[in-house]
Amino acid sequence: MQIDPRRHLPIYLQIAEAIRGGVAAGTYRPGEALPSLRELAVTLRVNPNTVQRAYDELSREGIVEARRGLGLFVAERAPGDARPRAVEEVRAALERGIRIGLAAGLAPESIAADFRQALATVTRSIPSPVPPATPPKLRRNPKEADA
Repeated sequence: MQIDPRRHLPIYLQIAEAIRGGVAAGTYRPGEALPSLRELAVTLRVNPNTVQRAYDELSREGIVEARRGLGLFVAERAPGDARPRAVEEVRAALERGIRIGLAAGLAPESIAADFRQALATVTRSIPSPVPPATPPKLRRNPKEADA
Protein backbone atom coordinates (compact mmCIF):
# COMPACT_ATOMS: atom_id res chain seq x y z
CA MET A 1 0.00 0.00 0.00
CA GLN A 2 1.37 3.37 -0.92
CA ILE A 3 0.16 6.62 0.54
CA ASP A 4 0.82 9.82 -1.37
CA PRO A 5 0.35 13.01 0.70
CA ARG A 6 0.39 15.05 -2.54
CA ARG A 7 -2.69 13.26 -3.83
CA HIS A 8 -5.94 15.19 -3.53
CA LEU A 9 -7.62 12.26 -1.79
CA PRO A 10 -7.34 12.42 2.04
CA ILE A 11 -4.88 9.90 3.49
CA TYR A 12 -7.55 8.01 5.43
CA LEU A 13 -9.48 7.47 2.18
CA GLN A 14 -6.28 6.32 0.44
CA ILE A 15 -5.82 3.72 3.19
CA ALA A 16 -9.45 2.61 2.94
CA GLU A 17 -9.19 2.47 -0.86
CA ALA A 18 -6.06 0.31 -0.70
CA ILE A 19 -7.57 -2.13 1.79
CA ARG A 20 -10.85 -2.25 -0.14
CA GLY A 21 -8.90 -3.04 -3.30
CA GLY A 22 -6.94 -5.74 -1.47
CA VAL A 23 -10.16 -7.35 -0.31
CA ALA A 24 -11.65 -7.22 -3.81
CA ALA A 25 -8.46 -8.74 -5.27
CA GLY A 26 -8.27 -11.48 -2.65
CA THR A 27 -5.11 -10.19 -0.99
CA TYR A 28 -7.07 -9.91 2.23
CA ARG A 29 -9.35 -12.92 2.64
CA PRO A 30 -12.60 -13.21 4.63
CA GLY A 31 -11.91 -13.80 8.31
CA GLU A 32 -8.31 -12.56 8.03
CA ALA A 33 -7.04 -10.08 10.62
CA LEU A 34 -5.96 -6.66 9.44
CA PRO A 35 -2.90 -4.97 10.94
CA SER A 36 -3.58 -3.32 14.28
CA LEU A 37 -4.33 0.37 14.23
CA ARG A 38 -0.98 1.25 15.83
CA GLU A 39 0.99 -1.18 13.66
CA LEU A 40 -0.43 0.26 10.44
CA ALA A 41 0.04 3.84 11.65
CA VAL A 42 3.72 3.17 12.41
CA THR A 43 4.24 1.36 9.10
CA LEU A 44 2.66 4.16 7.08
CA ARG A 45 4.05 6.93 9.30
CA VAL A 46 0.65 8.48 9.83
CA ASN A 47 -1.33 9.48 12.89
CA PRO A 48 -3.26 6.57 14.46
CA ASN A 49 -6.43 8.69 14.19
CA THR A 50 -5.99 8.63 10.39
CA VAL A 51 -5.93 4.82 10.38
CA GLN A 52 -8.92 4.77 12.74
CA ARG A 53 -10.90 6.91 10.28
CA ALA A 54 -10.02 4.50 7.45
CA TYR A 55 -11.04 1.50 9.54
CA ASP A 56 -14.29 3.26 10.57
CA GLU A 57 -15.07 3.91 6.90
CA LEU A 58 -14.49 0.24 6.01
CA SER A 59 -16.58 -0.85 8.98
CA ARG A 60 -19.50 1.36 7.89
CA GLU A 61 -19.28 -0.25 4.43
CA GLY A 62 -19.36 -3.74 5.95
CA ILE A 63 -15.93 -4.61 4.53
CA VAL A 64 -14.39 -5.20 7.97
CA GLU A 65 -15.75 -6.13 11.38
CA ALA A 66 -14.36 -5.61 14.85
CA ARG A 67 -14.03 -8.57 17.18
CA ARG A 68 -13.81 -7.42 20.77
CA GLY A 69 -10.38 -8.13 22.20
CA LEU A 70 -9.10 -9.62 18.93
CA GLY A 71 -8.92 -6.77 16.45
CA LEU A 72 -10.32 -5.97 13.04
CA PHE A 73 -11.10 -8.71 10.51
CA VAL A 74 -12.24 -8.87 6.90
CA ALA A 75 -15.97 -9.55 6.95
CA GLU A 76 -17.14 -12.87 5.50
CA ARG A 77 -19.20 -11.15 2.81
CA ALA A 78 -16.59 -8.46 2.13
CA PRO A 79 -15.20 -9.63 -1.26
CA GLY A 80 -18.66 -9.43 -2.83
CA ASP A 81 -19.22 -6.02 -1.28
CA ALA A 82 -15.79 -4.62 -2.18
CA ARG A 83 -15.73 -5.54 -5.87
CA PRO A 84 -18.68 -3.36 -7.03
CA ARG A 85 -17.25 -0.42 -5.08
CA ALA A 86 -13.85 -0.97 -6.74
CA VAL A 87 -15.48 -1.11 -10.19
CA GLU A 88 -17.36 2.11 -9.41
CA GLU A 89 -14.16 3.87 -8.31
CA VAL A 90 -12.23 2.72 -11.39
CA ARG A 91 -15.01 3.86 -13.69
CA ALA A 92 -15.23 7.26 -11.96
CA ALA A 93 -11.45 7.74 -12.20
CA LEU A 94 -11.49 6.84 -15.89
CA GLU A 95 -14.35 9.24 -16.56
CA ARG A 96 -12.49 12.06 -14.76
CA GLY A 97 -9.39 11.37 -16.83
CA ILE A 98 -11.35 11.33 -20.08
CA ARG A 99 -13.04 14.63 -19.22
CA ILE A 100 -9.67 16.22 -18.40
CA GLY A 101 -8.19 14.95 -21.68
CA LEU A 102 -11.11 16.18 -23.76
CA ALA A 103 -11.04 19.57 -22.01
CA ALA A 104 -7.34 19.80 -22.86
CA GLY A 105 -8.16 19.21 -26.54
CA LEU A 106 -6.94 15.61 -26.79
CA ALA A 107 -8.62 13.42 -29.39
CA PRO A 108 -10.56 10.42 -28.08
CA GLU A 109 -8.15 8.12 -30.00
CA SER A 110 -5.20 9.72 -28.19
CA ILE A 111 -6.88 9.27 -24.81
CA ALA A 112 -7.59 5.62 -25.64
CA ALA A 113 -3.94 5.07 -26.66
CA ASP A 114 -2.73 6.72 -23.44
CA PHE A 115 -5.07 4.47 -21.46
CA ARG A 116 -3.74 1.33 -23.16
CA GLN A 117 -0.16 2.44 -22.50
CA ALA A 118 -0.89 3.19 -18.83
CA LEU A 119 -2.69 -0.15 -18.43
CA ALA A 120 0.27 -1.99 -19.94
CA THR A 121 2.71 -0.17 -17.66
CA VAL A 122 0.71 -0.90 -14.51
CA THR A 123 0.04 -4.50 -15.52
CA ARG A 124 3.79 -5.11 -16.03
CA SER A 125 4.53 -3.68 -12.59
CA ILE A 126 2.26 -6.20 -10.83
CA PRO A 127 4.42 -9.17 -9.79
CA SER A 128 1.81 -11.90 -10.23
CA PRO A 129 -1.90 -12.16 -10.92
CA VAL A 130 -2.17 -14.69 -8.09
CA PRO A 131 -2.52 -12.97 -4.69
CA PRO A 132 0.19 -13.86 -2.17
CA ALA A 133 -0.65 -16.10 0.77
CA THR A 134 0.03 -13.23 3.17
CA PRO A 135 -0.73 -9.56 2.52
CA PRO A 136 2.17 -7.49 1.21
CA LYS A 137 3.99 -5.15 3.59
CA LEU A 138 2.20 -1.85 3.85
CA ARG A 139 4.42 1.14 3.30
CA ARG A 140 4.32 4.80 2.71
CA ASN A 141 5.46 6.14 -0.66
CA PRO A 142 9.29 5.88 -0.36
CA LYS A 143 9.74 9.23 -2.12
CA GLU A 144 7.76 10.88 0.67
CA ALA A 145 9.43 9.04 3.55
CA ASP A 146 12.36 11.44 3.59
CA ALA A 147 10.26 14.58 3.23
